Amino acid sequence: MKKLLVFILSFFCLFLCGCGKKKVVQDDLSVIENRGKIIVGVREDTFPFGFRNKEGKLDGYDIDLSKYIALCLLGSEDKVEFVPVTAQNRISKLLSGEVDILIATMSITNHRQVILNFSNPYYIAGQAIMVNSSSDYHALGDFKGKKLIIVFGSTGEQNLRTNVPEVEVMGFKTYNDAFDALKQRKADGIVADDTILLGYALNDKSVRLLPKRYSKEPYAIAFRKDKLSERLMTKINYVIDNMVNTGKLIKLQEKWEVKN
Repeated sequence: MKKLLVFILSFFCLFLCGCGKKKVVQDDLSVIENRGKIIVGVREDTFPFGFRNKEGKLDGYDIDLSKYIALCLLGSEDKVEFVPVTAQNRISKLLSGEVDILIATMSITNHRQVILNFSNPYYIAGQAIMVNSSSDYHALGDFKGKKLIIVFGSTGEQNLRTNVPEVEVMGFKTYNDAFDALKQRKADGIVADDTILLGYALNDKSVRLLPKRYSKEPYAIAFRKDKLSERLMTKINYVIDNMVNTGKLIKLQEKWEVKN
């Protein structure tokens, strides 16, 4: 009888101790506030949105936007940590928790919305084609049976397959590698967002953009598709809406010469 009583008392002690140690799960915004900084995945090869300046520091439209969000959330634009991402690894870095959000020239697509949530758009880009200046191409239809470059993980390949299924596609991991391949005439053109291609064309007169745009690409901030991210997304949407209403977003576009 005594042994049974000891067993019952021990069981209740373990049960009560277990209940007392129940872990409280914090949402993403609370984690960021307690940490004292927001970790943002950004590009470093997409001038003028995310790139390395002459001092080797990250700079650009997306970088400035990240700093302003840090200012609004945490009171200082310095309370942000940048993690460089590529088109291929940015989603995995977000889903694994390595970064809190992505501000990385990422457009909203139906496919991505299955696994991610997006903020209100902060910029509208368009798919364009860049070619060597000496070439005689004028429109997408001129590339039937030709070779066009895309960057893996971007929306360029899907748009290309839809509009010109006869084209041969060559893929690269970064825009810099894609640009080098075009300069070396390994392909006839590059398909990518006009804002990214324009950055190369402004600095190199040996390439040019064809005039037509083949899609609308709304850039937005990406979040994990989780209830724990909802309060963070709501607050950041408020920041973006405020930037639109006060003209701050237009001024940012004018600064980086990407005004729609």
